[in-house]
Amino acid sequence: MGMRFSILGSGSAGNCAFLQTESARVLVDAGFSVRKLCQMLSAIGESMDQIDAIFLTHEHGDHAAAIDGLAKYPKIQVFANASTAHTVQLSLPHRPAWQIFETGSRFRFRDLEVHSFSVPHDAQEPVGFRFIHGFEDDLFSPARSLTWITDLGHAPDHVREHVHQSNVVVVESNHCSELLKADTKRPWSVKQRIGGRHGHLSNQSTRELLHSAVSPRWQHIFLTHLSRDCNSLEAVQRTFANAAPWLRCPLSVVAPGGGTPFHELH
Repeated sequence: MGMRFSILGSGSAGNCAFLQTESARVLVDAGFSVRKLCQMLSAIGESMDQIDAIFLTHEHGDHAAAIDGLAKYPKIQVFANASTAHTVQLSLPHRPAWQIFETGSRFRFRDLEVHSFSVPHDAQEPVGFRFIHGFEDDLFSPARSLTWITDLGHAPDHVREHVHQSNVVVVESNHCSELLKADTKRPWSVKQRIGGRHGHLSNQSTRELLHSAVSPRWQHIFLTHLSRDCNSLEAVQRTFANAAPWLRCPLSVVAPGGGTPFHELH
């Protein structure tokens, strides 16, 4: 086995993915209750008892809700930078097995090499991750990588570089600008925050990010974190309707609240 993953859930109600290698079973974000995560993992033949670590991008509940219930799973290591760990810990009655990293650092967890990098979002110190398994120039275990960026208002050059270097990219396509503008549930201040440079990517912004970072390495692109009220599968598909000539790899749009089957990096 090389590396495979499944997005368990995506959207404003919660975000989480399961990533597996020969030596590790980890979650990328954990934005559901532990009870719900147990159900999601059982549906793909896994369990919380088998999880070795959780990698947190930031402290918002739709990415970190499960940390509150980890007292029953003390062996699970939780990787976060100091600001995120501190903010999450303030509301916890117990202390998880925190593993603190510095934003921008690269480190190893078992047979995974993990690159952390800053992203512009309205959280304490939000990050994205690029997970690498295998080795360059190794015919039997070639390096394969997955980049996870689900909350960002715009894409600085270093984010584009991680996207360019990856085989699989999981990136948000949060809202349609026109649907956000027309939304009646959110006050103008919230709309400004969502559409701002530390909010979330619109469909068009995500298209522009991918177009500027296009890479022959890409095997698959997953568009995630769609807003239920301010986006739709149809709106995303319209934005990417003519992207195939330059994208040159499969593109999957994950519906709000939805997930994906297992995908193996080859």
